[in-house]
Order: sequence, then C-alpha cells, then structure tokens
Amino acid sequence: MPLTLDVRTPDGGTAGTVELDEAIFGIEPNMAALHQAVTAQRAARRSGSHSTLTRAEVRGGGAKPWRQKGTGRARHGSIRSPQWVGGGVAHGPKPRDYRQKVNRKTVRLALRSALSDRARSERVMVIDEWNFAQPRTKDAIAVLENLSLSGQVLLVLGDSTAHQTADRSFRNLPSVHSVSAAELNAYDILRSDWLVFTRDTLPTSTGPATNGAASEGDDQ
Repeated sequence: MPLTLDVRTPDGGTAGTVELDEAIFGIEPNMAALHQAVTAQRAARRSGSHSTLTRAEVRGGGAKPWRQKGTGRARHGSIRSPQWVGGGVAHGPKPRDYRQKVNRKTVRLALRSALSDRARSERVMVIDEWNFAQPRTKDAIAVLENLSLSGQVLLVLGDSTAHQTADRSFRNLPSVHSVSAAELNAYDILRSDWLVFTRDTLPTSTGPATNGAASEGDDQ
C-alpha cells in the first residue's frame, strides 16, 4: 500500500496529496545501521582537543633531586616524573580525531530507517511551499500553531529564496532546527519529533535519501 499524505499549506489548509516513496519511507528500520550511523556522527562532533602534559613537557625538574646512593631514599632522576606531585601524566589524553568510518550503504540504510520510523509514527508532514513575505519569527510561530506542530521540529529546506526566508523566520525558535535536503541524516531525524518537507525536498528513490546525505562519520 502506498503511503499517502495530505499536502498542507502554512495557513493550516490542504493542497492535494502526495505519495511517499515506499523504498524510502516504508522499510523495516534497521536498528544496527541506525546505531552505527548515529554513534559515528556523534563521535565526529567531538572536538578531541583534550591534552595533558607528559614528563617531557612539564616545566622544571631538570636536575636530579638527590644523589643516586647513600641517602636511604628511593632513586629519582626528576621531580617531574609521573609519581611526583606536579609531575607529568603517564598515558594521559592527547588531541585525537574521534571520527569513525562508516560504509556509505550503512549510512543510506540508516537514513531510510529513520525516515521510515517517523513515517510509521505519522510524524512526517509535507508543506506545499513556504510563503513568508519577509523573515519574521512571529509569522513562524503562527505557522507552527496552524499546523499543530509541537516538540522538536526538523525543517528540510532547499536552496530557493523562499526556503532561505523560511530558515531565517524559524531561526530564533529553539524547538525548530533546519537542515538542507542534501545534508539530511539519521541523527537529526531521530532527535526530532516532526519532519517537515516541501514538495521539492521530499526524498525519493533518486533523491538525497539514497544518493546524498553522507553522515559526518561517513567513509569518504
């Protein structure tokens, strides 16, 4: 059975119907692919800037603290070795890249799985077109109320002027996040309660859901 949705207008009305591609919105979600893609994307967002000083980098400790024999104390060559207070850190963290390699097929499967999950939960909406005359947050709030959108909302936008105006209108609303159709990914979908497309940005078998939307952790 094809998945059919009413196409909504920003004022809350309808403008026909649209069929969702079953290959994109009608598959059984693959939890393993979702986990791998989301984990990789979250790991890629880590800065990896943590750093500790080794005994070679800690200031001071150039002279041997006491002679090797005859003092009755343990032998030491530097007061900056790891066992000393103020000494270097042994095996401490250093700057590193946390990105993980994920097969492109896995990334695409995860994206289709996330879209199918939202479609199954009836959390996908298609807008005929954004018609903001100018960027206004007040108008954006009115649109959310007209469409009964609550919780975290993900807008999938294109490159047209109308979409850019819509992006600027919703920008100040903390519950709304926008992403371009080419950058749509499983992580952003799963952290959102609603997905809002337009006719132009709705994924198809030859669209972003299969040919693009590479995750940050994708194996390039």
